[in-house]
Amino acid sequence: MNTNTFSLEGQLLLLEQRKIVSAKVHIENGKVTKIEAIPEAPDRFILPGLIDAHIHIESSMLVPSEFARMAVKHGTVASVSDPHEIANVLGIEGVEYMIENGEKVPFKFYFGAPSCVPATSFETAGAHLGPKEIDYLLQKESIVYLAEMMNYPGVINGDAEVMEKISIAKKHGKKVDGHAPGLRGEECKKYISNGISTDHECISYEEGKEKIAYGMKVLIREGSAAKNFDALIPLLSEYPESIMFCSDDKHPHDLVHGHINQLVSKAVKLGYDLFDVLNAAIRNPIDHYGLKVGQLRVNDPADFIIVEDLKDFKVEKTYINGELVFSDETVRFPAPTFTKPNNFSRNKIDASSLQIKGEEGDYRVIELIDGQLITKEASHLLHVDNLGNIKVDVENDILKMIVLSRYDQSKAAIAFAKGFGFKKGAIASSVAHDSHNIIAVGCNDEALEKAINSVIENKGGISIYDANEIDSIPLEVAGLMSAKNGEELAKDYERLFKKSSLMGSALFDPFMMLSFCALLVIPELKLSDKGLFNANTFIFVNLKK
Repeated sequence: MNTNTFSLEGQLLLLEQRKIVSAKVHIENGKVTKIEAIPEAPDRFILPGLIDAHIHIESSMLVPSEFARMAVKHGTVASVSDPHEIANVLGIEGVEYMIENGEKVPFKFYFGAPSCVPATSFETAGAHLGPKEIDYLLQKESIVYLAEMMNYPGVINGDAEVMEKISIAKKHGKKVDGHAPGLRGEECKKYISNGISTDHECISYEEGKEKIAYGMKVLIREGSAAKNFDALIPLLSEYPESIMFCSDDKHPHDLVHGHINQLVSKAVKLGYDLFDVLNAAIRNPIDHYGLKVGQLRVNDPADFIIVEDLKDFKVEKTYINGELVFSDETVRFPAPTFTKPNNFSRNKIDASSLQIKGEEGDYRVIELIDGQLITKEASHLLHVDNLGNIKVDVENDILKMIVLSRYDQSKAAIAFAKGFGFKKGAIASSVAHDSHNIIAVGCNDEALEKAINSVIENKGGISIYDANEIDSIPLEVAGLMSAKNGEELAKDYERLFKKSSLMGSALFDPFMMLSFCALLVIPELKLSDKGLFNANTFIFVNLKK
């Protein structure tokens, strides 16, 4: 039991009453026992801790315990976390690993039962979670919701297994998260009517407004790859009770600089009502998911932060259950030891296996949109060499993309991509949503071979070959997460990122963008280990037009 008994004074933000008062807050045994109004208090602001309403911890490349050590620096005290990534690799073992590792530190992780493992039948994954497994997970107290139901066609068309999973969540009285980018009209209404309660994939204001009208909560996302804040933040003024903030995917070099506090600061600086903003970051996720996170009320858990001002929201101190977990730029709890489960199984490849025969003509190209998960289908005239192999066109930014199963020795799937901007070399990663096979993009087969084999040698990781040398970051935990501390990993990641810039990429985060090129449930054109895939029609398509 937490036996800390103390009190502190400051400018207290009361979210329910929507006011700021000079107050003395009393804490005992991890709870707020008394709030006392006083005539004067120090010029520091005391407010409830922040919550990330939807995140895949794995995408930080940190295990939960180390993610927590990074997040508390920015005033985050809890997260609604979908362990979908590790579940696609290790199944229930992976989900339980995340729960157990998270319990090693004083941070409030609320995990979901991944609803779509595998995400589709059009890729090779490491596990399958059916209704039986979902029922098992949803019985756990630490599993508070059915995670993003990205198989929206299955919901709309009444797929038996999909509907059974939703029914199981309802049986356990737990929410169902959504994932339906661009879904509108009657199909959207039908999707939501089946009990889907949130969506973090809205791209436009109009889409978000429509989904709210049908009864959804909309999560405004600002992550390392997908950035929808600017498009969606106007919804906050109109529908303050229907908005939450999330990051979804946050890479380590971004997490060093901030988390949900960045969204709060940005919204306040734009002139949005302070209490509407804070409710989106605190009260709304607590109310929606039934989280046991304090709101600085008497008898609440003492989960709160102290910030310097209500503009930048730079965090001075973070408390969780009355325990001081961050102050004086220092995390106050140690990094625990942990195991490193992995099932990576792939032999090294030869550059010749990455060649593809063809003839001169127009070919489909995956075209990136920086800051978005969606891609476009473009076409480009490609030529062949004297052996009949299709050639890349580096001058016009048409590079070769590879997806290779990490679970078996099957042949590589090959496509072409536009938007990375590399003039030389290649990058590769075992972080490739959703099944996390090996994905790579590069200027020639020899560079791709080096980058891919580095990932294979490390049994998972990210790598870059700059046409001179290989640099890499091993991801020892399931090929998704590192055993390093957050600051060290962030420096390593920044080093690789800078090298990618020197190779010609102008993308905000080329590794993150690469990882989503295999995400088959996001429009428009993607690549799985089984081939080129149209996410609008849910069918494989030919490389040649």
